[in-house]
Amino acid sequence: MRRQEGQIPAACAEGCKTKVYPDELPNTSIVIVFHNEAWSTLLRTVHSVINRSPHHLLSEVILVDDASERDFLKAPLENYARHLEVPVKILRMEQRSGLIRARLRGANIARGQVITFLDAHCECTVGWLEPLLARIREDRKTVVCPIIDVISDDTFEYMAGSDMTYGGFNWKLNFRWYPVPQREMDRRKGDRTLPVRTPTMAGGLFSIDKNYFEELGTYDSGMDIWGGENLEMSFRIWQCGGSLEIVTCSHVGHVFRKATPYTFPGGTGHVINKNNRRLAEVWMDEFKDFFYIISPGVVKVDYGDVSERKALREKLKCHPFSWYLESIYPDSQIPRRYFSLGEIRNVETNQCLDNMGRKENEKVGIFNCHGMGGNQVFSYTADKEIRTDDLCLDVSRLNGPIIMLKCHHMRGNQLWEYDAEYAGKWEYNFEHFFLRHINSNQCLDEPSEEDKMVPTMKECNGSRSQQWLLRNMTLNS
Repeated sequence: MRRQEGQIPAACAEGCKTKVYPDELPNTSIVIVFHNEAWSTLLRTVHSVINRSPHHLLSEVILVDDASERDFLKAPLENYARHLEVPVKILRMEQRSGLIRARLRGANIARGQVITFLDAHCECTVGWLEPLLARIREDRKTVVCPIIDVISDDTFEYMAGSDMTYGGFNWKLNFRWYPVPQREMDRRKGDRTLPVRTPTMAGGLFSIDKNYFEELGTYDSGMDIWGGENLEMSFRIWQCGGSLEIVTCSHVGHVFRKATPYTFPGGTGHVINKNNRRLAEVWMDEFKDFFYIISPGVVKVDYGDVSERKALREKLKCHPFSWYLESIYPDSQIPRRYFSLGEIRNVETNQCLDNMGRKENEKVGIFNCHGMGGNQVFSYTADKEIRTDDLCLDVSRLNGPIIMLKCHHMRGNQLWEYDAEYAGKWEYNFEHFFLRHINSNQCLDEPSEEDKMVPTMKECNGSRSQQWLLRNMTLNS
């Protein structure tokens, strides 16, 4: 058994410093894709891998140049790499192909038992590699990620990340970090050195058994450049019998840029929408409606042929997306069960609730109904929340205001009820709802004279202004 040498990052849980790992660990090929990366940043990544990894565990470092245009990344880099202490191979893509296809090119020639993907602007810490390889040795179908620490893109200062967050996503299929839920803390029995089961991964940094990577279908090569591949792989791992974990004793720093420095052929939005449509069509079943309705422009995007990916899902006998939401991500921003998904229209004014593109802690709005989804998409869930993406309508004071706050799944100020008793009392048609806020015992009402773009809370009185029509919407996909 081997005890880690050197200085373990201060951010690691205390128990990580005394962890002991087997002498016999699988070796790994490190695959790093770069495109016009700065010399110092790329070499910081490479040297941190070499200096902070046991060399017997490094099969090779594979640098994949995705058609860089900078001269110093050509012959000077090749000359430099020849003198490094471990084998470093440099592959050149003939034309700009993007992260996904460049990683596939590197993975194809990898000789290691495990493939470890890193971005080109990272810094590995002491003891980062052994915990990842040890977990794969325990279970070859476990895909593992380090805790991703932050490297400032202004000063390049290294700042510790958190072991109290894990990966999720919103209705727009944007990857997001969310607090690790209590159920996962309970599963680990309070031991913060144990891996966190994460619904999704950020995708930049992870290790996977090479044979399992191939059995699982590698990457979807029909995706372009970058974007969406991390969620696609996350869904596929879980739905097809694997597991995805954040290994809390492994830390790797990453430079988070304020904006992408690269151009995308066809535009960033088009590329990411195409990729997200492919993953939604193959893996999300009927729950893809949440994505399509809140991002209606996506349905016009040509996403290519996904028949091979659907055949892969069939071959691997993968679970449905409902199983993923039930078993892996029960606190997902996409509700497993819901009464409606679409607009919430006021009967009196014929206007619709509208999030107005506002953010957390801001008031919900109301605007002329346009029937195009987007900001006017709300879901009334089986848990009696009124959701717009990962925000829920929340009322903490009598008479409002109605604020959009992160959904917390604890009911309380986010609990609303379609009140059939009131509907019957005033003998209105049951397709018209009274949305009663339980804690305040008040009803959602039309705007006041003071602000005609913000709904109000008033004592329930059965008026038409307190009736709301919840309409399910679908977009042709």
